[in-house]
Amino acid sequence: MTMQTAQIIYTGELRTTATHLQSGTVIETDAPVDNNGKGERFSPTDLVATALGSCMLTIMGITARQHQWQIEGTRVSIQKIMGTEPRRITGVKVSFDFPEGHQLGEKERTILERAALTCPVAKSVHPDILQDVTFNW
Repeated sequence: MTMQTAQIIYTGELRTTATHLQSGTVIETDAPVDNNGKGERFSPTDLVATALGSCMLTIMGITARQHQWQIEGTRVSIQKIMGTEPRRITGVKVSFDFPEGHQLGEKERTILERAALTCPVAKSVHPDILQDVTFNW
């Protein structure tokens, strides 16, 4: 039996409240300013783009833990690119910045980069969405 993942309620004013059913964690969304919203929260498309970076970093973390490599403090910056007709995400720029002194060689870096690029979200978004990924070691 598959459990439900989330429950989402429309709260008005182009906002939703999503609850992760297992943990009770709540995320609120708001429509972006350029689409009639206030832009005071993540938009649904922001969450898609952000999920890509978060998934990449999580899979890298799993890989690093398996090898006892330290990547704590790694930061990911996300830039979502929107298109029109139809309005949709056309690209996501993902930029990784690793902490100084990480002591990871070329082999380790390659393994971690491959892990990121094959994360479940990267493999789930539509292939027309350009994933522009930069690793700043």
